[in-house]
Amino acid sequence: MSTATTSSPANRAVVPATTSSRATRVLGWLTLAGFAVLVALAFAWVPEDTRITEQGDVVGQFDAVRLMFVHVPSAILAYTGFGLTFLASLAYLRWRTDWWDIMAHSSAEIGVVFGVLTLVTGSIWGRPTWQTWWEWGDVRLVTALVLVLVFIGYLAVRRIPADAAVKARRSAVIALVGAVNIVIVNRSVDWWENRTLHQESTLLARKIRDETLFTLSFSFAVGMALFAWLLLHRFRTAYLESQIEELEVQEALAERRAEADWADHERGQP
Repeated sequence: MSTATTSSPANRAVVPATTSSRATRVLGWLTLAGFAVLVALAFAWVPEDTRITEQGDVVGQFDAVRLMFVHVPSAILAYTGFGLTFLASLAYLRWRTDWWDIMAHSSAEIGVVFGVLTLVTGSIWGRPTWQTWWEWGDVRLVTALVLVLVFIGYLAVRRIPADAAVKARRSAVIALVGAVNIVIVNRSVDWWENRTLHQESTLLARKIRDETLFTLSFSFAVGMALFAWLLLHRFRTAYLESQIEELEVQEALAERRAEADWADHERGQP
């Protein structure tokens, strides 16, 4: 990661000029290549979902099943982002270091992105599968929406003007409370099986074709690579922002000291 030197009347600090590095560039290219392979697998290799009933009717999700390779990884990555926010918030409350606060903030933002993507792709998937875009009686849908809204609120709290330590502490508490919903969302199909349109995990039940299973597993790997790439860049961006804020504060203090010294000089004070 290249650096640039920033000067101020009080000090001279070295601040990175970019969030990119050789490792992130390699990871980015690998992720992009993985997406290309994933698209090829999803549309050219995986067959459409069809089943023949006892009456001889052909039923299934047909081509809509291909949304699984975006929807399911997005849900897992949303859990990952919010889970990291939970762990980083715990660590911040224990050690009170900026590193953990920045990690919590960065992972929460990425978790919200994937959480919204989960809701959108789920709605698109649900229209041909369940004949509805949204079902308010579905426990998993509603709890997933609440989870995303809580962490959107978390990000909103972080934008409220306040002392940095106070803001970080408030946000950490919200993250700890909100992350409890991760377990509720994940287990809702088992706990309230009669109040959801979602089926139980086809992976655990082993009701999935080999081609589909391989492609879904590959989509998890590509998704995790994308998550890591986004987290690295967002964390570095947030770190740069904190460094710039610190430099601005130091410059402002230096200017005030210079003004006070000049005023003392004008009054003839030593």
